[in-house]
Amino acid sequence: MYTHFVRFQMLQSRRKYDGEYAPDVSWDKDAILSLGKLAFHQLQRNNLLFYDKDLEECGIDKSKASVYSGMCTQIFKEEAGIILGTTFCFVHLSIQEFVAALYAHLFLDIHKKSVFNQHESTEQENKNGTMIDLLKTAVDKALESETGHLDLFLRFLLGLSLQSNRLLLPGLLTQQYSNEQSNRKIVQYIKEKLEDKKMSPERSINLFYCLNELNDQTLVKEIQTHLREGSLSSSDLSPAQWSAVAFVLLTSEEELEEFELQKFKKSDECLFRLMEVLKISKRALLNDCNLTDESCSNLAKALWSDNSLIELNMSDNNLQDSGVKQLCIGLENIMCKLEILKLRGCKMTDEGCSALTSALKSNPSHLRELDLSENKLGDSGVENCHGTGYGRNTKRG
Repeated sequence: MYTHFVRFQMLQSRRKYDGEYAPDVSWDKDAILSLGKLAFHQLQRNNLLFYDKDLEECGIDKSKASVYSGMCTQIFKEEAGIILGTTFCFVHLSIQEFVAALYAHLFLDIHKKSVFNQHESTEQENKNGTMIDLLKTAVDKALESETGHLDLFLRFLLGLSLQSNRLLLPGLLTQQYSNEQSNRKIVQYIKEKLEDKKMSPERSINLFYCLNELNDQTLVKEIQTHLREGSLSSSDLSPAQWSAVAFVLLTSEEELEEFELQKFKKSDECLFRLMEVLKISKRALLNDCNLTDESCSNLAKALWSDNSLIELNMSDNNLQDSGVKQLCIGLENIMCKLEILKLRGCKMTDEGCSALTSALKSNPSHLRELDLSENKLGDSGVENCHGTGYGRNTKRG
């Protein structure tokens, strides 16, 4: 889709500025190299806006910037401001990511080396000048990013590595690669990465989108079978398989009103792998699931991010005060819009209750129901909870 979009804009530009009305358009390699270099290097720095000096570094003369923006009328634009001066940007971040990926392939095609190794020695260039090396490095760089700013770039890069998609770029990419072999190697490399227990749920989900770009559905189809058979709660799945579960649920057309962990596996690890699913659900039923303070830390991060949760049930888990304190980090954030919080039988004492009271006073606008029954609360703990306005729902254990 993005390839057709760029070609269409170039065709329209030729008609508008050069008077060419040919039914097709040849690729302007120099323009793609200049714009691509700008897109790639600014994307690496996670920059959406760039300036005159950035254009000059990529061989784009400021006086000709309008020509480049005119050549791709809906791809590149400039704006004049009083404070920052003239700034430039791509009309949408995804356009920048696509052009950067296209540049990476063109750079490899012309120079026989990876854009990630432009300044390496000749010996290192020869070592890192293959398609598979480019793709592996891109996977590693995307996984290193805490913000995920290279995620979509990686998807575009992998999609453009398929011969079927390269056929859409006649006259631009000429080098032929052993596509089937490279495809098999990078698929295996991504699947190995998915087994990393320390990988964040966000990065693992992106890797499944990457496998989609490479037309590999093996893990997803395997999980779809488990879902149809209803055997997930009794299955001993690997981290990659649990991530596949999350991907299948996230890409389902059905709206997730309720996430019940007991339907999957009662463990901290399983909850961590399915955290992205929890975040788009309205009700999270995590009661009696053998959860510890480890899950509370991950839940706090979820509550700090964009989420749909209005009910969280953590009852009958061994959270103790340490877990409740971790959870409070998320509860006090303005992104948290919980209306119902259930922490019955979590082995909390007055210490945890005090932290909870402080968090609820920091963010008091949404919560309307709180259950702290069957915890080890003394008089001071009960008094604190009454001070939050939710005392009517609090019972002493």
